[in-house]
Amino acid sequence: MTMITNDIQHSYTITGMTCNGCRAGVERDLKAIPEVSDAMVSLEKEEAIIHMASPVSLATLQAGLKPKYTITENTQQRVFSTTEQPLSKWRQLRPLFLIFGYITVASIGLHYKDWKVEEAMLDFMGLFYIVFSFFKFLDLKGFVLSFKMYDPLANKINVYGWMYPFIELVLGILFLTRTAIPTALISTLVILGVTTIGVTRSLLSKQEIQCACLGTALKLPMTEATFIENAIMIVMAVFMLFI
Repeated sequence: MTMITNDIQHSYTITGMTCNGCRAGVERDLKAIPEVSDAMVSLEKEEAIIHMASPVSLATLQAGLKPKYTITENTQQRVFSTTEQPLSKWRQLRPLFLIFGYITVASIGLHYKDWKVEEAMLDFMGLFYIVFSFFKFLDLKGFVLSFKMYDPLANKINVYGWMYPFIELVLGILFLTRTAIPTALISTLVILGVTTIGVTRSLLSKQEIQCACLGTALKLPMTEATFIENAIMIVMAVFMLFI
């Protein structure tokens, strides 16, 4: 790493990064700015720590980046430590586990008096789609960019990424209203099957990309939990189709 001597250090927030390739590109572009001595970019924190030989305006930094990225100065500066320990997988995925827990409790609670596994599973699948589509709608454009990084169909057909949250919303309504259940189950197998193929490829290639399952509002890394989440829904769909 570049040796830093008597340099000015500033912390910035950078939005628009969806994968490790984005992070590397931003870091490279920042380092190419003449006044910048070194730059360290974190995808997870959406942060850049920039060392400058002389003051650099925010406009100059923004001009050095691609239009899809936006850089703003952090109001609270902090020292970046290369020895800082990364968050554990549990802490990174805690929002996902919490959401799964809430959906599970709600599905069981709706049927605890007249327990039927099939009914609880249908409600779980419906709530799953409704909740997950909600988070995607919070930043639809960001979701599309992130989703196409690993979903094979979204990568080839751009409109599919834009349609995906709407598909989830419709499937959620179908499950909760008990409408066209066979069609909803088959659709689940198709769309989650395709996504799982992409997730598997990403995990095997050890790509450091952002999981789009909860959109971009919550920064979740692509991990085995993403595969498990899809697998649970696929298993439920298969079970419901053949019982």
